[in-house]
Amino acid sequence: MIEQEFVDGIAVVRLAHGKVNALDLELLRAITATFQELAAGPARAIVFSGSGRAFSAGVDLWRIVDGGEAYVRAFLPALNECFETVFNTAKPVVAAVNGHAIAGGCILAACCDHRVMAEGTGRIGVTELLVGVPFPLTPLSILGYATGSTNARAAVLTGQTYAAAEAVERGLADAAVPPDALLDHALAAARRLVEVTAPDTYAMTKQQLHLDVNERLARHRPAYDPPVTELWEARVADGTIRGYMERVTGRR
Repeated sequence: MIEQEFVDGIAVVRLAHGKVNALDLELLRAITATFQELAAGPARAIVFSGSGRAFSAGVDLWRIVDGGEAYVRAFLPALNECFETVFNTAKPVVAAVNGHAIAGGCILAACCDHRVMAEGTGRIGVTELLVGVPFPLTPLSILGYATGSTNARAAVLTGQTYAAAEAVERGLADAAVPPDALLDHALAAARRLVEVTAPDTYAMTKQQLHLDVNERLARHRPAYDPPVTELWEARVADGTIRGYMERVTGRR
């Protein structure tokens, strides 16, 4: 489900879950546990990537459809916890976006301090409104922090996805590189972040940079999480999510 190796003290974490690393309850919990362990361990930094043709194609919507209300109520809190754990890891975290990073996959990349995307291997963007469901406040807030409010608004309201070069222009990635250079470039970026200052200074600075996002979430999630959950449940019940998946996959 998750593969790890260490390169010069930097943990390389790869999602390896099905064909497109779709986010289900089990993978979310595994990502959360992995980053918590790495945050407490000796790793100097983390490079976060995927395997196969995708970084992550986002939420496993068939699991949402099949699991119904009970699954949604377990899934959305796990989704928020996963994003916030990656976002608040007190070490340098670099995304090596090896392929498609759609919806929740795009947010996972946005959780990282620096994002490197392979050219010609996939697209990145957030498609929740096309599915018919609202963003939880956590991913919406992290995306705004990572890309800037103007870029985040355009990405969210259009549901468009972008190739690597345009992703850089729109703040969804920081660099676009040839696929065979992706890991080396991400490792080099991680080393630069490690070397810029002492680990405790980096951790404190990252905490300060994230202060507005974390305070916003602490203040407003109790009000927004319940109606977001209700809307996801409604879109399961009325067949909207199933209809979207049938259109894009051809599966019935």
